[in-house]
Amino acid sequence: MKHPPPPPRRCGVVAAVVALVLLACLQIQYHHLKVDLGKPGFASASASAAQAQHNNANRDRIRWGASSKPQPTAATTSLPRGIVERHSDMYLRPLWEDNAAANRKNKNGDHSALLAMAVGISQIKNVDTMARKFLKENYAVMLFHYDGNVDGWRHLEWSDRAIHILAHNQTKWWFAKRFLHPDIMAIYDFIFLWDEDLGVENFNPRRYLDIMVSEGLEITQPALDPDLSTDIHHRITIRNKMARVHRRIYDNRPSMNCSDESKGPPCTGWVEGMAPVFSRAAWKCVWHLIQNDLIHGWGLDMKLGYCAQGDRTEKVGVIDSEYVVHQGIPSLGGPSLSSKTPRRSLDLRTHIRRQSSAELEKFKERWNRAVREDEEWRDPFDS
Repeated sequence: MKHPPPPPRRCGVVAAVVALVLLACLQIQYHHLKVDLGKPGFASASASAAQAQHNNANRDRIRWGASSKPQPTAATTSLPRGIVERHSDMYLRPLWEDNAAANRKNKNGDHSALLAMAVGISQIKNVDTMARKFLKENYAVMLFHYDGNVDGWRHLEWSDRAIHILAHNQTKWWFAKRFLHPDIMAIYDFIFLWDEDLGVENFNPRRYLDIMVSEGLEITQPALDPDLSTDIHHRITIRNKMARVHRRIYDNRPSMNCSDESKGPPCTGWVEGMAPVFSRAAWKCVWHLIQNDLIHGWGLDMKLGYCAQGDRTEKVGVIDSEYVVHQGIPSLGGPSLSSKTPRRSLDLRTHIRRQSSAELEKFKERWNRAVREDEEWRDPFDS
């Protein structure tokens, strides 16, 4: 007796259908992947990591030369180029249209400048004289108030034209690192970063900048009047009455040994930290040289020549024809006008000097370590 043939197996048909469906899904996914790869901004994880590594490498080395055409950054690629505002300034803007303010322009038309000082109320009379000289030329003035007293300056007729920033017991280098970033300062041709105890009776900022430009100087300071200044630390800062500018001194003492052969500080290529003036290009470099945590700035003066945009023996100088008086009045860390504890202020200044000396050693160590570790850097003044 013959048995009927077995029914056809359906599992093979089902498997074939499933395989076809899976193949169709894979083809659709592959098509979508090709489309996504062609879109801007799409990158694989490995490509993103490589790009991040490239960006970090670029950030590790600062390039001072600016491209003639601004390049878009990650923060601005989503914006049309014409709307991107890369810089700012310290000019005060009126809440409504003010024709007088709109028409107030730099008188000489050639230079824009900022005077920045750390100030205390005890020096208000001297600072008043200094600020008036700069505001007369329509240069900007920024006051860093280290004693907490801003209201005490309100009665001065120019007070509302100045920028006032308050932080207790901070130095001008602390303020400069935080509020004078090169992108903000890019609008100014020159930056005056001065102490508050300078007499300016024989100083004109416009004439000073004219000399600085004509002499091709990038970093300068006004000479000190040797007859009236009470605090002169370095011979190179003393005024030469027979010169308009000097760039070096001559001293045969063994401790100095300054001659025509000298190539660096303290004989040439050097200015003191009390009254430096920087070009825009020099300041871009100097800002990066200022250490964020070393607020007294000791040691910076010996390295400023590296920011002179060339030969420091030519690009750094002391201007003699426009000179100042260094009054040598210690005020930061000292007593206020109402203080009755001068003894305590003397103790505080002792601590400040010790801290400054400690910071000097730290700065030297950091510089030497940076030189050792940067294999690509070559000292331009190493003969």
